[in-house]
Amino acid sequence: MGKIYEYSVLRVNLTNGEISRENIADERVKKFLGGRGLGSKILADEIDPTIDPLSPENKLIYASGLLTGTAASTGGRYMVITKGPLTGTIASSNSGGFFGAEMRFSGNDIIIFEGKSEKPVYLSIKGEKVELKDATNLWGKKVNETTDQLQAEFGNDQARVSCIGPAGENQVLFASIMNEKHRAAGRSGVGAVMGSKNLKAVIIKADEKQVEYYKDEMMKVVKKQTKMLKEDGVTGEGLPALGTKVLDNIVNSTGLYPSRNFQKSTFDAVDEVSGEALVEKGYLQSNKGCYGCPIRCGRDVKLPNGRSGEGPEYESGWAYGADCGVDDLNAVTEANFICNELGLDTITAGTTIACAMELYEKGYIDKEELENGPELKFGSSEAILYYTRQMAYREGIGDKLAEGSYRLADSKGHPELSMSVKKQELPAYDPRGVQGQGLNYVTSNRGGCHVRGYMISPEVLGVPEKLDPQELKGKPEWVKIFQDLTAVIDGIGMCLFTSFALGADDYNEIVNAGTGFNYTTEELLQAGERIYTLERQFNLDAGIEPVEDILPARFTEEAISDGPQKGVVSHYKELLPEYYQLRGWGEDGRPTAEKLQELGLK
Repeated sequence: MGKIYEYSVLRVNLTNGEISRENIADERVKKFLGGRGLGSKILADEIDPTIDPLSPENKLIYASGLLTGTAASTGGRYMVITKGPLTGTIASSNSGGFFGAEMRFSGNDIIIFEGKSEKPVYLSIKGEKVELKDATNLWGKKVNETTDQLQAEFGNDQARVSCIGPAGENQVLFASIMNEKHRAAGRSGVGAVMGSKNLKAVIIKADEKQVEYYKDEMMKVVKKQTKMLKEDGVTGEGLPALGTKVLDNIVNSTGLYPSRNFQKSTFDAVDEVSGEALVEKGYLQSNKGCYGCPIRCGRDVKLPNGRSGEGPEYESGWAYGADCGVDDLNAVTEANFICNELGLDTITAGTTIACAMELYEKGYIDKEELENGPELKFGSSEAILYYTRQMAYREGIGDKLAEGSYRLADSKGHPELSMSVKKQELPAYDPRGVQGQGLNYVTSNRGGCHVRGYMISPEVLGVPEKLDPQELKGKPEWVKIFQDLTAVIDGIGMCLFTSFALGADDYNEIVNAGTGFNYTTEELLQAGERIYTLERQFNLDAGIEPVEDILPARFTEEAISDGPQKGVVSHYKELLPEYYQLRGWGEDGRPTAEKLQELGLK
């Protein structure tokens, strides 16, 4: 046995067309897990952190998780790791669907793309046959068109496709990489890096669906954990029924549902765009799941005009809905469809438009700049659809929107109106209303992000226990644990949503059962800490200074003006020193030599 210990790497040099194979031994896999951890280690070892993310010197790494393609519940995730163009930080974007499992089935645990092709190409993996092919006829096509055409040429509609749309080709700084048309490695601009390399797509069909692992031992654990997932209130009831948009009314009622570019923290029209509305208005057709998923939180949706697709997810619906002041569910859903087709991160796309709306309404964007486009006013359904297309194609003011909200606001002399951390836009939770989540935002290794340490779980949902969202005591320790555990989950290739029902001991049990490794829970969490610290060190080496562990001034200088948390501000600055200390970092926010030595990162 032992294949699961030894990762198989496919290295693709796009400059000269050479394709080679190599292996990574089990000890390194055990140290960094797979997925996010091993991919980040390879990137840190092989590139200069100071390079331009859109230069040929950057690398794009597809990495499956340690349990991807096994029987593990939700074990279908893969990560795309690179230096992100939106932030300049290490980018590690997670996607579900079926592509990750198919990549693992094909015997390619990791694919490293380096250099740049002279012309558009795509990578074809058909059984053991691997080749680069001309993608000139695909360049300019949308994600759905690219997927359909590649499957037709491949002769198999079950082949799995990961590709970019026009946004990636045009190097929009928050372009995503899409698989199965609707699943996204969405944040930090990984699609722009793919576009900069003239790489349009990867298509894979394995000969056998086989990953070596200890099946008998693992199945005992899988049966137990699947039962836990199905009996949990979130993973067994809320998510299957309403998807991630089950959160709309919950978060709004808690007073941390941002609207109008975070100028308010509740949205009066939430009932018009919530997960419940998606059902009541007849848009939702069915739920669906990714590979090996018993939760099935995906949404098949059809609009009144017959147009169909997936989503929107909670974050996407909020970004185009409440954050833009739009209460039109049809327009919000259509905007989500457009993002999927053109290959855009829905969070940054929607919140960049929201930032533009505030800039426009305050007179910092002139009407003449819009040319013949609709006015950028909060509540405009027409504006969110029009400017989403414009940014993907970099047309008109869309060329500025394509740089993200920070660069847009900075170009107008008002960077403070960008609700971002390290130039990546914040998701749908006001950090003034959840103190731990605010700390997580500023310390996230990829900028404004909720899925690097989802403190909404204890602070709002009460999982694994209910914490007072305004309490400061103990929050740094909670944030560190959640961040380390998330790094573990990303490393083993399971879905973050399983953490609503499973804890660190459960992940340790399934990893050991499937691989034969003999981790203790503490050792597994230390692997997560190792991954997190590696990412932090990469960012420091890239020039991302600790002074950038900061929220926009709005959150510390302007109290929430409405809702049940009216009057509060973020106190993350009070929490940072303890957080740094818990991580074994100096007062300056840099990992100490002793901590690097302890984690084997020297």
